[in-house]
Amino acid sequence: MRERQEQKRVLLLMSPATYRGGAFLSAARSLNIEVVVGIDLPETLAEYWHVPLGLDFSDIPASLQTISEYVQQHHIDAILSVDDSASELAAHASQMLGLAHNSPHATEAARDKFLMRQLMSVGGAPCPIFRNFPLNDDPRRIAGEVSYPCVLKPRRLSGSRGVIRANNPEEFVVAFQRLKRILLSEGCSEHETSFLVEDFIPGREVALEGLLTDGQLQVLALFDKPDPLDGPFFEETIYVTPSRLPQQMQQAIAQCVAAAASSLGLREGPVHAELRVNERGPWMLEIAGRSIGGLCSTVLEFGSGMCLEELILRHAIGEDVVSVERDYHSAGVMMIPIPAAGMLRAVHGVDEASAVPLITGVEITAQLHHPLVPLPEGASYLGFIFARGETAAEVEEAIRQAHRCLRFNIRREIPVLSVHK
Repeated sequence: MRERQEQKRVLLLMSPATYRGGAFLSAARSLNIEVVVGIDLPETLAEYWHVPLGLDFSDIPASLQTISEYVQQHHIDAILSVDDSASELAAHASQMLGLAHNSPHATEAARDKFLMRQLMSVGGAPCPIFRNFPLNDDPRRIAGEVSYPCVLKPRRLSGSRGVIRANNPEEFVVAFQRLKRILLSEGCSEHETSFLVEDFIPGREVALEGLLTDGQLQVLALFDKPDPLDGPFFEETIYVTPSRLPQQMQQAIAQCVAAAASSLGLREGPVHAELRVNERGPWMLEIAGRSIGGLCSTVLEFGSGMCLEELILRHAIGEDVVSVERDYHSAGVMMIPIPAAGMLRAVHGVDEASAVPLITGVEITAQLHHPLVPLPEGASYLGFIFARGETAAEVEEAIRQAHRCLRFNIRREIPVLSVHK
């Protein structure tokens, strides 16, 4: 055990609804790292819930002042954003304190898809042809200017929210109107907001989990996404690692991600990248300056049982993790898609699904008697299915078999018409 005065302290920034907090806190305990939690909460609520640091992630100057006051009494060795919501604040705060960090500009680029595309194009990372349009523009005019098929994307939403494929001008107008409603519901200004239109890139999709140290990329895992993601929406389902792609293509994917990170200026910490692969090679879709979302990290193990969060924390406090490799077993996870909008009344078949060989866990995260909202408006999943085995093929099949066991009782909501007398 470290002596108290030598104990490392990490500031973890997270949103109240994050899936990831528990895993990072558990990893910190196993490493004897003291954690200070900074949550996106008003100060009064933070005090009520006994949160050490209540911060407003959207007000970076005020949050920096709060963090500055805290470090006058307590040292901090590293700052980590658990998800996208505080990545820019983490960069500014780390810069203020002289800690290892990505620049605020690089972190902004990893969240703003338009800036990301601009920098990738200049930096030589292959990406789709793109254009940026104002949200208050005429959709029929835009529909006559773009090529098809295309994909409409919000600049800052994550998890495929608002991402819609259009195959012709008529579909474009419908997709535009739907995206506009989503952005306005998020509080975006119609006159100050823009969105991207990109060429649709055919091919298989993969995800790379990596760690950057002084700009050098260490590949932690490469996931295949065996379900086709061709639209009109792009709900992710199954991730399986190791990838079954040829080794030469895997190396090309790693090089593509390294080029994308370099073009944005990302140099430190975890990265999660999404790519398409076809006969022309890999194409960058997105790269985020964080680790994989949801509960998906559960399937990854390194060295002798080290979890991804422990690896990230070790790296953050300056330990050398370059030699650490992923466990040799194949592993997979399904983000259980929401089949329909409505109220979740019951979930059946969890025990049956859990009993499928190679399945290591089935976790339903959606709450009963709460509304379900599928993509492109929704921002969550029904839950997760986890599996481990000797080959990627048998892991994938186990996950599909377990998913077939699950039955969801979703009551469709019937709109109530108001009657005016």
